[in-house]
Amino acid sequence: MTKLRVGVIGAGAFAESCHVPGVQSHPEAEVVVLCGRDSARTRAAAQRLGVPEVSLDYEEVCARTDIDAVTIATPNVVHARQAQAAFAAGKHVFCEKPLGMNTEEAADMLRAAEQSRKIHQIAFTYRYLYGVQELKRRLLNGEIGEPYYVAVHYDSWDGLRPGSKIGFREHLDSAGAGVLYDVGSHLFDLVGFVLGPIEAVSGNTILVPRTRIDARTGALAHVETDDIASAAFTCSGGIQGQLFASRATPNSGDKAYIELVGRQGALKASLSRGSVDVLTISRPSQPTWEVVPLPVQASDGQPHCLSRMMHSFVDACLRGRLNGEVDASFHDGLAVQRAMDAVRQSSAEPAAISLDADFDSTAFGGVA
Repeated sequence: MTKLRVGVIGAGAFAESCHVPGVQSHPEAEVVVLCGRDSARTRAAAQRLGVPEVSLDYEEVCARTDIDAVTIATPNVVHARQAQAAFAAGKHVFCEKPLGMNTEEAADMLRAAEQSRKIHQIAFTYRYLYGVQELKRRLLNGEIGEPYYVAVHYDSWDGLRPGSKIGFREHLDSAGAGVLYDVGSHLFDLVGFVLGPIEAVSGNTILVPRTRIDARTGALAHVETDDIASAAFTCSGGIQGQLFASRATPNSGDKAYIELVGRQGALKASLSRGSVDVLTISRPSQPTWEVVPLPVQASDGQPHCLSRMMHSFVDACLRGRLNGEVDASFHDGLAVQRAMDAVRQSSAEPAAISLDADFDSTAFGGVA
């Protein structure tokens, strides 16, 4: 049986924990080559993972005639050039999020993808949670009535951990943004996945000033990208929503979730790579949150979303189309990029209503 032959571009932690083993675990696919920037690191990773060949040149990988598809697990700044090289060479492409560094770049990537007529998929992992998929199914079945509010939330101390070092996500030139792009991309995509297009966005970002050791240089450097991102948005149909993503605040038990509220109840799904995959429901007549039954695989304690996502890409390449019920294309990646860039623009040009400091409340009989 002929297998889908895949080249993985990027030899970092996520390529090793997701891209390579995810493709390898599919019975009809194989990873032919691992491409990285550092020879020793790439060879060591390939040996651990059982990948037969290594390369330090992504253009060479894309041009190979024995490669059907590539996956891209590299810093944000190189996504566009790598994806476009792959499409130009007639390869299917699976790309990490965010799609690009800005809306213009993401639009160019989508244009190249459509012109190639090849599969184009983006790594929005949370779509493959059993709880999220059941939440969407119950919404469409009318179980909570007409929705009017959605909240997507992620809290973590990750950015302030003692001894943490600066990686590409902390540099503007390699990441474009911080937690807004890293986590906010997932959260904005979930809203679109469950409710449809986002029509209007305003927001803000916060950077906690600090220095850390740069993992690449060993020198002390400033963190440059945002630690907290928040947004208010409106979806089609007038549904209102809020987003909060942070790597600099504690959580109160639920590290990450999507909560959807309708006239007859609310659904709340946990967000993770699969290690926590739970859906709960609450109703006005029974406010306590009750656990919704999910497939037994949801409680396996493993990051099952990763393999489910990579298998979906292999399956899409083999059949010639994405699973439109779940998989995210570059169209979805562009929609998310537009929402995130709206947050950045809104944060840079705040339109907050100023409260007059000279307002005299005593004029209404109050005490100053």
